[in-house]
Amino acid sequence: MSLVNYATREITCKIVYYGPGRSGKTTNLHYIYGQVPTDRKGQMVSLATQTDRTLFFDFLPLDLGMISGFTTRFQLYTVPGQVYYQTTRRLVLQGADGVVFVADSQSRQLDENIESMQDLHANLAQHGVDARAIPLVIQYNKRDLPPDLILPASMLDDALNFRAVPAFGADALHGAGVFETLRGISELVLRRLSASAGARE
Repeated sequence: MSLVNYATREITCKIVYYGPGRSGKTTNLHYIYGQVPTDRKGQMVSLATQTDRTLFFDFLPLDLGMISGFTTRFQLYTVPGQVYYQTTRRLVLQGADGVVFVADSQSRQLDENIESMQDLHANLAQHGVDARAIPLVIQYNKRDLPPDLILPASMLDDALNFRAVPAFGADALHGAGVFETLRGISELVLRRLSASAGARE
């Protein structure tokens, strides 16, 4: 749920990068953070767990346009993908205005992608959020790998994209598709906020 600060005329929206372990969620945020000018971003916060590759969460505010005279600010979060961090994922997902599901394009990761998508739906339901209604985009990461190691986007769509939401191919390590994905989810979140702001006026 977005936070409205009437004193500063600012709306803060929360976007969560969700997906299986090592799919590229943290890589996306690190790339975005490295590209955004210093004066337009806050400090990235990383709470590491015992396993070195897992981030508890990190956030980064991004300023993107205005709604009804209010500046919009985005906070980006990642969740740990490993199965045993279920409680943490549920907590970080709380109050999300939009979700980027980062799928690993490798053939051998298909079951993990499906399980993580089911986990997302279950955790949203725990918060009383309809998984069919929340702004969502899917990123098929690691498209730079050899073709014999990855699934075609159409097969990933069949397995994961039942809502026919916007889907983006990406190579997050080198930045390909990263900002396209961010722009995709930002537009969906802003459209929803604008619609609800219009309904209140």
